Amino acid sequence: QVQLVESGGGLVQPGGSLRLSCAASISVNMYIMGWYRQAPGKERELVASGTSGGNVDYGDSVKGRFTISRDNAKNTVYLQMNSLQPEDTAVYYCNAKRVVGAITYWGQGTQVTVSS
Repeated sequence: QVQLVESGGGLVQPGGSLRLSCAASISVNMYIMGWYRQAPGKERELVASGTSGGNVDYGDSVKGRFTISRDNAKNTVYLQMNSLQPEDTAVYYCNAKRVVGAITYWGQGTQVTVSS
């Protein structure tokens, strides 16, 4: 059974930073790895995604503040979040996607709350 396990969420003050981790039971170099988030009452949205080849994509609201990275040897993906704002409050989900076979996996999510 495929597992994507997120960690690193929590409560942080506005302007602060957090780093999320996603430990995968799959070989992440075979997948497009991404982070999505869902705030209460809103649809799930893309935060960041990246291929093993180094192509990355960010949601407009996080560009310049968040950085996605991966360690293929550890099968772990990271999301460095800086200059956090209250509107970044959401459950953050790790996602693994493989175009061939239309395969997608989701983690269980980790809560990020930005509040003073």
